[in-house]
Amino acid sequence: MAGAAAGAAHAADPTSTTTSTTGAAPTATPGVRGDTDLALVNGRIHTMDANDTVVSHVLIRNGRFIAVGNGPVRAQGRPFDVVNLRGRTAIPGVIDNHNHIVLMGNRPGYHTPLENAASIADVQEIYARRAKDLPDGAWITTIGGFHRNHLVPPDQPPRLPSRAELDDAVPDHPVYLSESFSGPSATNSAGRAFFSGLGIPVGEDGSIAAGNPTGRATLALRQTLLTFDERKRGAVDAVAYGLSLGVTTHLDQGAFQATGTPSDGAAHEDNFRMHLPFLDLLDEGRLDARLRINFLHMESDQATPELAARLRNAFPFFGGELARTGGIGEFIAQGTGPTSPFLAAARKVAAAGWRAEVHSLSQTDFQQEIQAFETVNAETPITGLRWVVAHVPFITEEYVNRLKALGGGLSLTGWRYLAGSPAGNGPPFRMIVDNGIHAGMSSDGMQIAPMNPWLHMYYATTGRNARGVVINAGQQITRHEVLRLYTRDNGWFLREEDELGSIEVGKHADLAVLDRDYFTVPDEDLKQVRSLFTVVGGKVVHDPGRWVR
Repeated sequence: MAGAAAGAAHAADPTSTTTSTTGAAPTATPGVRGDTDLALVNGRIHTMDANDTVVSHVLIRNGRFIAVGNGPVRAQGRPFDVVNLRGRTAIPGVIDNHNHIVLMGNRPGYHTPLENAASIADVQEIYARRAKDLPDGAWITTIGGFHRNHLVPPDQPPRLPSRAELDDAVPDHPVYLSESFSGPSATNSAGRAFFSGLGIPVGEDGSIAAGNPTGRATLALRQTLLTFDERKRGAVDAVAYGLSLGVTTHLDQGAFQATGTPSDGAAHEDNFRMHLPFLDLLDEGRLDARLRINFLHMESDQATPELAARLRNAFPFFGGELARTGGIGEFIAQGTGPTSPFLAAARKVAAAGWRAEVHSLSQTDFQQEIQAFETVNAETPITGLRWVVAHVPFITEEYVNRLKALGGGLSLTGWRYLAGSPAGNGPPFRMIVDNGIHAGMSSDGMQIAPMNPWLHMYYATTGRNARGVVINAGQQITRHEVLRLYTRDNGWFLREEDELGSIEVGKHADLAVLDRDYFTVPDEDLKQVRSLFTVVGGKVVHDPGRWVR
């Protein structure tokens, strides 16, 4: 095994967390110093390689795994910082092949995810904890990624927190929480005073109606709070939140072009500038996760001039190890039917040799999309371009096979976990995994779905939504299968399967050490899984408990 190639004899002190192979004091940032790298020992490290090997140790040097194995460890050459995992479970860094982390990073205020709240009391606790670290008067916001369904017991009607409940939790900060794309929303007394002063209607209980009122409220916060420095701070927060869950790579799917009007929802931003805060962090050496960028195009013009300009003036899969471009998607044009510009757009993407990703949520759109793919393939072969259809709650095996014949793949998400009703919510995980088409997991967070991968793994393995109702009966897959979809199998979607997705010698050293054993905990505990510490490219980027010290 690879560990044997590294030698055999240095065993870490089982009573300590971090030691050094040279007796030197432990470093604060293992894997970063030029003369010290990282060794993890005495763990249950699920490599997710082709043989599903479980090992006890890995050695990391220059940002890559140089040894993966069992038994004693002899660290040769320059010193390693050694972290004793004490039997903890470790996995490859989670890859989210379809989300909107760039939108999340550009939220106004101090965006605070509520996807993990299971009650109004949880909301109050999360907000109160958040307020402790904020400047006086700073806004606490949650825009998308949660649903009132999971904030109340199943025997009560779903609702958002009231003004009084938010005041009790956060009396000294204005609060704004808005569900999905365009509400409904809620605020506390400080927020109500702000919105009312602008003529935005707010109920006595702090409620703001969905649609135009919520649109006006969100727009007001964007116009008031979003400086470039605030966007950068939001980008840091968004990346850090993902790292706390073990997510080390994000394939961002863009946004609808902002208009600067109340019609803009949670999924709107300036498509041409929204990435700049993240790229600024990259330049400063502060981008701690890997970002892959798709470009969303929603033109109704049959000539699709913006798409044509993008294809002429940009490069796919261009950049470095931390940030690079991806493909066109999750929309390539507006609509999918025969009178839409979809087919014309697909022809342009194929001719330029780009990857395309499209979005399916209905019982018919995947048919129109895959039929268009077939038409394009007859003119310009796409079988090597890895075109993808995302979400696919209603896809049939006939169309899975038709896409498979085109060399395509499916991005799967448990987006109905939050708001699903008791029947037919898909996707048909079991059928798709058994079929063998290239498939991977995603979150589609943070608008209508949570970003937390463990919630999606819970849904995929149990079929249960946030209210405990089975809504995807007969399509459950195993914990191992869904973890594979979130790690090794997702490398294919990035064209980086030889670099990412499993713990193997030569690959980028991305991993997460979990706070519980994902493979054995009760089902309900899956939703609580978190990363004790997370490593990206050999650098410890999340370690709130100072496990590595």
